[in-house]
Amino acid sequence: MSSEWNDKRPMAPHLQVWRWHGAMLSSILHRASAIICYVALFLVAIGILVLALTGSLPLAGLVFSPLGAIGLFVFLFAFVFMAVAQLRHAIWNRGAMFDPEKNNVLSFAMVGFALGVSFVATLLISGVFS
Repeated sequence: MSSEWNDKRPMAPHLQVWRWHGAMLSSILHRASAIICYVALFLVAIGILVLALTGSLPLAGLVFSPLGAIGLFVFLFAFVFMAVAQLRHAIWNRGAMFDPEKNNVLSFAMVGFALGVSFVATLLISGVFS
C-alpha cells in the first residue's frame, strides 16, 4: 500500500461501505433468479419423469397447497425477472440507460414489473379468479 494513502475507508469496499441502489439490487436478483430457475426446472423435470413412470404427480398435496402457490410465485418471479433482465441487457447493448439515475429507475421498474406479473399469474394459475 502506498505511503500517501490517507483515506480512512478500505480500498476494497463491500456492502458495509456501499449504499444500496437499484442496479445493485437487480444484479443480485439476477444471479439469484438464475439459481432459482435452474433448481425449479430440475424439480419440474423430476416431477414429469415420476409422473410418466408412475401415473401420479409426486407431492401433489404440497404442489396444490398455499405453500405450493408461494413456490410458484417465487419461480414465476425468477423467470419473469430473468426475461426482463435480458431486455435490459439489450437496452445496454444499444448504449442506452448507463446513467446511474436512469439505470436505477430501470432496475426498480424491472423488479416492480416482475413482481406484478408474477402476482397476477400466480393468482390466475392458482384459480383465485375462477
